[in-house]
Amino acid sequence: MTLQIVRLDRWIDPCFDEMIQAHPGVKLSIIETDSPMQDNLALMARTDLYHTTASRGETPLHWHITPELLKSWPRLKVVSSTGAGYDTIDVQACTDAGVLVVNQSGANADSVAEHALGMMLTLLHRISESDHVLRTYDRRVAVSRESLMGRELRGKTLGLVGIGEIGQRVARLAKAFGVRVLATDPYLEDAQVEQRGALRVPLAQLLAESDVISVHCPRNQETEYLFNAELFQAMKPNSVFISTARGGIHDEQALYEALVSGHLSAAGVDVWDPEPPVQDHPLLTLPNVLASFHTAGVTHEARHNVARLGAEQLLQICRGETPPRMVNPEVLDRVMARFASEA
Repeated sequence: MTLQIVRLDRWIDPCFDEMIQAHPGVKLSIIETDSPMQDNLALMARTDLYHTTASRGETPLHWHITPELLKSWPRLKVVSSTGAGYDTIDVQACTDAGVLVVNQSGANADSVAEHALGMMLTLLHRISESDHVLRTYDRRVAVSRESLMGRELRGKTLGLVGIGEIGQRVARLAKAFGVRVLATDPYLEDAQVEQRGALRVPLAQLLAESDVISVHCPRNQETEYLFNAELFQAMKPNSVFISTARGGIHDEQALYEALVSGHLSAAGVDVWDPEPPVQDHPLLTLPNVLASFHTAGVTHEARHNVARLGAEQLLQICRGETPPRMVNPEVLDRVMARFASEA
């Protein structure tokens, strides 16, 4: 029996299609994202595995995996996300329907960690502010270099909110700069956090002691708008806030107010809610905000890794093997039984 894999026509590194198409017993079809769903019902009815985009902003709502959409995929057994996140997938609905959800956790971790560290250095040394002044200032007016005086990263305390694949890489990079690293993560024990290069502390202590806080947790019911006005106020005065995780974990208005008041010295924001932010977004008006277009994990190397690991994992499942990055592993036996019954 030939297994049907479907993906949307969003850009993906070519190695994904090449690997899938080279595998016997598997057929790959590509759906035009902007096409009416009605045009794709026949294909959806015979699809076994669906590889979908991870970003909510890049995926039309009618292609998000919801209980309603699952009714149109009667043979669907696996939903695979193109990234570590799975914002477009209702995991509980998939679990209820006996559909396995897998992601590509760790595939872009090096890129995101480097981006976060780059933001730290840029903000502490005020590189982007200096660049802007140099390009725009009136040469007839003297500018004091001391007005752009920055701070070293060495000797600072870094607080990591989440120390998974990305967070532990940030910890290792920061240690090379002589940084003390704290972390809070409800899913890990003290010894596990220590093995990943940090001291595990409660969130309140992390907020009070960290010169830089970098967010590396998923967005879920526990973390949605976790960083609100109260938490920003609890942060160490003159500290730096950085998020390369997901939009909606921090309250953007509250962050703006913490920066304008002078309580926080700077912020690096790669993720927004919604994405992209409106052009006149308050945070984009501040010189001490370093903004990027949710590109922390968008490098040539990361995109290749994500595509390669995604293809490898789907092919493992097609061969009846246990995939390494399951979001709802409790349904694995049910899914494998469905594959066997339809063989």
